Amino acid sequence: MLTFTGVLDAAGTGVIWGEAQKAAGSGAVVLELSALEGCDTTGAVLLAQLAARPGSSVQGARPQVQALMDRVGKIGPPPPPPVAPTVTLREALQGGMVAALGGVAFLGEAVLALLRLPARARQFRFSDLLRTADQAGVRAVPLTVLLGTLMGLILAFQSLVPMRRFGADLFVANLVAISLIRELGPLLAAVILAGRTGSAFAAEIGTMKVSQEIDALTTMGIDPVTMLVLPRMLAAMMVMPALTVILEMAGLLGMTLVMVGAGYPPITIGNQVAQWVKPEDFFGGIAKAVVFGAVVAGIGCRAGLATGIGPRAVGLSATAAVVGGIVATIVLDGLFAVLFYRLGW
Repeated sequence: MLTFTGVLDAAGTGVIWGEAQKAAGSGAVVLELSALEGCDTTGAVLLAQLAARPGSSVQGARPQVQALMDRVGKIGPPPPPPVAPTVTLREALQGGMVAALGGVAFLGEAVLALLRLPARARQFRFSDLLRTADQAGVRAVPLTVLLGTLMGLILAFQSLVPMRRFGADLFVANLVAISLIRELGPLLAAVILAGRTGSAFAAEIGTMKVSQEIDALTTMGIDPVTMLVLPRMLAAMMVMPALTVILEMAGLLGMTLVMVGAGYPPITIGNQVAQWVKPEDFFGGIAKAVVFGAVVAGIGCRAGLATGIGPRAVGLSATAAVVGGIVATIVLDGLFAVLFYRLGW
């Protein structure tokens, strides 16, 4: 038998909880509550747990105490913690294919919106095109120059050390120039665009989706793709070739600094680059840059339009835009490598 007196509030329950459980043991108990003046929810939880044991009983409980115990006793045990779902390789591949097909469908919708642009010219705002080009291109120039210079320095320095063992350190200029112009220039520019601009597109359009501005545009008969997506995609396609050229020039400058430090005059380095870099290398990189810009901007806009509901939705959309843009860029770069190989470039 356990006898409770006075008022069993949260402070008192915390003090006697362990002692009451220890005194009750594992068998049935009799709760003597005639001297208990009252209790709060915490005290009622303790009493309900003791009274719920098989064979236990309650004596002398006041109506208010008994009513609170009955109410607390109806509350079941807390649900088990959620188990993280396991994703198989097949499900992951299926999800990737669905996402890829959704991206292709969105790009097709953007192409249709571009074809219908003459009939919807009033919905296309040229000021948005210029503003986006300024944010994605002009303001990204310092970061592009810094990244390109560092990449040229690192590539030249890391290549110079092993190639000097074979007396081929002059060919570092060829290696770095071809790598930058054919592959790394467009790829790194696309990564910058995805990190700076793709996430911004997703966050901006996602905020409009959460605040129901997209629904308002649709209600007014305005196509969101024409008004919001096309200016951003066209601006990204415009600035990507310029960013790529700036990054390549900065990388060649960084490579030149390393080679000059190794004892080679700039005229020799320039001759090596001019001799080995072909026009198709440059124009192939520019073509890749245009495609990368369209894909990165399209993925960012699609992530914004697919934003869900809730405070985390915009952040998730921005993350999806960055990850999707980088992954799509790398996949497309591999496809371009196969295409250029087949074309003999």
